[in-house]
Parts: sequence; structure tokens; C-alpha cells
Amino acid sequence: MLSSDKNVENIAQLIEVLKHYLGLQTEYVKLDAIDKVVRLVTAAALAIVFILVICAVLTYLSFALAFWLAPITGHALAFLIIAILYLLLLILFFFFRKPWIEKPLVRFLAGVLLGK
Repeated sequence: MLSSDKNVENIAQLIEVLKHYLGLQTEYVKLDAIDKVVRLVTAAALAIVFILVICAVLTYLSFALAFWLAPITGHALAFLIIAILYLLLLILFFFFRKPWIEKPLVRFLAGVLLGK
């Protein structure tokens, strides 16, 4: 009879430990998800700020280059040359989008979401 009570007590302790473990695991999953979301949001915010700064810099550099070319080619042709340069850059990015944009983005997101 004594050993049966001891087994019941051990099983009850095991159930309590298991409940505590499951509670801790649930909390860990929540905290891990929050960590990943915060890292993604932070990365997205930094990317947006970086893109805005780059756009502003490119705008001013474009105007500077166009006005520098204007005495040589005329204003309209200078701005057309700058537009053609941007079109060529767009075409270049289109053809190399996988190695330049998609693969690094996939590696970054996999690193963040898989915890590497």
C-alpha cells in the first residue's frame, strides 16, 4: 500500500512539473515571437529611413549633375541624360534583382525568423 501511495505522489509531482514546463515553453514561444517581430519591424524602419535618405541624396546629386551638364548640353538635354542614367540603373536592377535583392532579403528574413 505504501509503494502505491508513493507512485501516486510521484505521478502528481510529475504532472505539476509538466504543467510548469508547458507554461514556461508557452512563455518562451511568445517572447521569441515578440523578439522576431520587433527585429523585423526595426529592420523595416531602418530600411525605410535608409531609402528616404538615399532618395534625397540622389535627388540633390541628380540636380547638381544636371546643372553641371547644362552649360555643355543645354538644360533639357542634361535632364534627359540624367533620366536615361536612371532608366539604365532601373534596367540593371531588374535583371540582377535575384542576386542583389531577393537572395539577401531571403537570407536576412530566414536568419531573423529561424533565429540564426
